Amino acid sequence: MDALTTHPWDGGPDDDDKPHEECGVVGVWGSADAAALTALGLHALQHRGQEAAGIVSAEAGGIFHAHKGRGLVGDNFGDAAVIAGLPGRAALGHNRYATTGETALRNVQPLYADFEFGGLAVAHNGNLTNAHTLKRALVRRGCLFQSTTDSEVFVHLIAISLYSTVTDRLIDALKQVQGAYSLVALHDGALLGARDPLGVRPLVIGRLAGGGPNGAYVLASETCALDIVGAEFVRDVEPGEIVVIDEAGLRSLKPFGVKPSRFCIFEYIYFARPDSTVEGTPVYDTRKRIGAELSRESNVPADVVVPVPDSGVPAAMGYAAESGLPYELGIIRNHYVGRTFIEPTDQIRHLGVKLKHSANRAVIEGKRVVLVDDSIVRGTTSRKIVEMVRAAGASEVHMRISSPPTTHSCFYGIDTPERSKLLAAKHDVEEMARIIGADSLAFISLDGLYRALGRPGRDAANPGYCDACFTGDYAIPLVDLQQNAAPSLSLLQANGQ
Repeated sequence: MDALTTHPWDGGPDDDDKPHEECGVVGVWGSADAAALTALGLHALQHRGQEAAGIVSAEAGGIFHAHKGRGLVGDNFGDAAVIAGLPGRAALGHNRYATTGETALRNVQPLYADFEFGGLAVAHNGNLTNAHTLKRALVRRGCLFQSTTDSEVFVHLIAISLYSTVTDRLIDALKQVQGAYSLVALHDGALLGARDPLGVRPLVIGRLAGGGPNGAYVLASETCALDIVGAEFVRDVEPGEIVVIDEAGLRSLKPFGVKPSRFCIFEYIYFARPDSTVEGTPVYDTRKRIGAELSRESNVPADVVVPVPDSGVPAAMGYAAESGLPYELGIIRNHYVGRTFIEPTDQIRHLGVKLKHSANRAVIEGKRVVLVDDSIVRGTTSRKIVEMVRAAGASEVHMRISSPPTTHSCFYGIDTPERSKLLAAKHDVEEMARIIGADSLAFISLDGLYRALGRPGRDAANPGYCDACFTGDYAIPLVDLQQNAAPSLSLLQANGQ
């Protein structure tokens, strides 16, 4: 299947007006159905990446099996014969959305390598901010990169480590990288999970009934992946923690010390699935509280509250409840949109938004409409949605956004445009409203967002979350950017590009 260069609901790059998901990881240890459970977990995490998926399984005696492919999980693992070809009581899976590297099969994770201690598979969610700097040093040492993803850095650092155990080699590697990551690794003796010292990216632990004498375990990016396989949520992997799951059970290592957590705040706003619980907080409830706070801050005389589906739905519900306005599905999303086969003429591009969204004229016509969405990146889709609602007869269109203005790019595993293409980086709110064609536009304030998360406001000295996309407060050094360490021609050649 051809690589997806846009999300399934995107008509094309011009319509791409959302930050893109990072990736999703799932690891299973101690179950006879490890590969099947991993595939189910990846299904639940499909929202975190649609470009490619892969699973590596391990049998006793260090025998590994792998299957990878471009496209959706169901396209790659919907055939029972594929799952049957992944035997073993342990497996590791990954959904890819490319934040670095091209979407070629060599970049599809998990990455696998044979070491002197045996085979090792690695899957990673996030971005390393010193990946190119490390790659240059590793290439000078003679390392040959087979992919263009920064995840391969982990593989080479583990390979050259002088420590004897796999766990110590992984710790050695993690101490050399900078960035935001959740990582899961599988070798013949154990399943390992790790989060970066600030805990920017998520990773949770679940336990399955049955399994070996010490139980069967699941590691996953979100709790919705535990739910689909029937695993009981145990806890989050803590920032800077490494968990080792083997025949003796689960043990915890904390080699990095304790640092203030900076969990990605956008997980609450958009990325995590609404039925997931993130860092102990149900995402659905949080988004409703964000919508209620948005209403308190920027209420406007109107007749109806309409969400931009699907990500705007919980916030719109919270806004409507707080404002006392009726909540209506004034926009209907088509859930079966793939890449269009229609020749993309200018006229078709203009109509493309209707492939994904249709106005429900019966609840919009003649009404003052509050449109609630989660974010504005470039503004292209917002403009088309506003135009569509006006064409359906709305007398006024007021846009309300359940995140602060996105003014900075993310370097920690979320694919956002460069800053010059971010609408809020170039225009104030009034100018943005004029550009998207809304009668008014308002974003939740940064302090309002923190209040919705149960805090009195943002504490600049200790925010507790990574909010760099709104503030430019990058908690992890941007080593490659600061050193202008973009990949050189020789490095690209070494990487096989």
